[in-house]
Amino acid sequence: MSPNPVPAKKKPVASKPLPFWISEFALIRTALLTLLAALTVSVTGVTLSHMKRQDAVVLSAHAQRTRDTASSLYAQVDNEKRDIRNFQQRFVELRQRGLIGEERRLAWLDVIRQTQEQLKLPPLSYEIEPQQAVTLEAQMDLGEYQLRGSRMHLHMELLHELDLFNFFQDLRERGYVAVQDCSIKRLGVAAGAPGASTLGADCTLNWITLNTAPKAPSLAVGSPRKGKL
Repeated sequence: MSPNPVPAKKKPVASKPLPFWISEFALIRTALLTLLAALTVSVTGVTLSHMKRQDAVVLSAHAQRTRDTASSLYAQVDNEKRDIRNFQQRFVELRQRGLIGEERRLAWLDVIRQTQEQLKLPPLSYEIEPQQAVTLEAQMDLGEYQLRGSRMHLHMELLHELDLFNFFQDLRERGYVAVQDCSIKRLGVAAGAPGASTLGADCTLNWITLNTAPKAPSLAVGSPRKGKL
């Protein structure tokens, strides 16, 4: 028996054949790569299309808002043009009568003088206070205009009560005036005195004007004025 026995030879391991799809991969490799490239291009195209669509939706919404705003402005301008066309003549008439614009003290005094002469009233005395803004109880949209009043105190002598009503009626036809209060008292005149005044009246009037509101708060406009007519 030899001291170093020779090892027995191992049996070779039988190799397993590769799956058919691996052995045949070379045949479809080009087609598979082409498919992957096509899928990549398709997904990229779909993603870009979706992004473009979202951008188009946003732009469309913005364009719609811009169109709506322009349409609203056009309608507003059209309404303003129609209002100007409808009310321009009335506005001119009101301005000519003295309602719109600065106060016209001399014109008011001239109106009172003409009415006094027309009704053959005795001389009267007056006092005009500075013009002030008028605060209305009910809110009124006057735009950029402000309602102002010039308060006038009148002392008159009358033959009878009807002279006072005729006097105020004539003033309202010639200008925009509001009677605030009026007190009448009898005068101590001898009975039967021809052409003598029998009544005395103290009245407070407000001559109304509309003018653009001042940009900054200001004090009363004008100055007190007294006189006789």
